[in-house]
Amino acid sequence: MYDKFRTIHSDGDLLICGCGKKEPVEEQPAASSPAAAPAATPIDPATAATVSGTVKFEGVAPKPAKIDMSQDANCKGSNAAENLVVVGGDLANVFVYVKDGLGNRTFALAKDPVVLDQSGCKYHPHVLGVMAGQSVKIENSDPTTHNIHPTPKDNREWNESQAPQAPALEKSFAREEIMLPVKCNQHPWMKMFINVTKSPFYAVTGPDGKFEIKGLPPGEYTLAFVHEKLGEQDQKVTLGAKESKTLDLSFKP
Repeated sequence: MYDKFRTIHSDGDLLICGCGKKEPVEEQPAASSPAAAPAATPIDPATAATVSGTVKFEGVAPKPAKIDMSQDANCKGSNAAENLVVVGGDLANVFVYVKDGLGNRTFALAKDPVVLDQSGCKYHPHVLGVMAGQSVKIENSDPTTHNIHPTPKDNREWNESQAPQAPALEKSFAREEIMLPVKCNQHPWMKMFINVTKSPFYAVTGPDGKFEIKGLPPGEYTLAFVHEKLGEQDQKVTLGAKESKTLDLSFKP
């Protein structure tokens, strides 16, 4: 209280001080600026190469399992599971990335975030790629509350609710991590995978099984093909200046 006083004896003198009055706060030194990110290693566009191809599924693919969404009347999307999507022998949702061969190169982050939407009580896309440190913009297009919960091994775990028409969440992941699972605690069938890479050289196969990675400097590379159920296959490829190569691959059940 400002109207009460206390006495302090110092060297025999009597001092009267207002009790409760805030003492001046000592100014703290300004925090040092974070170290600037290393400059991106330049790539000559005149020599940039491309690798593309198609990923197939060998044999007869099982029919997609049906998802029971009855616990939430607001969930009115497709109820087909997405953990194995095969269309005419083409395999979707395979994450393809340059696993080795880039050495110590560094790369500038894309200015625009990648978008992860929740619609029909499913994540769109089911498999997503993003660079370490790049923003992921998470939207909720459903008339129901979702609960986004990544469960990483090498990144920070978080768990956050998002109401209908709520502002988008902006998140990022600091470390490289492939097939990082994401779930919704409100709707247990909702699952997807975020792939965090050091470089922008990645792709996800669509329903036609196709992928394309362009802008690579000439060199020898190992490409990893990763699927949530079928595992990983690695393939080596050598790319010359301006070269475009086709690299096809098949997964077995």
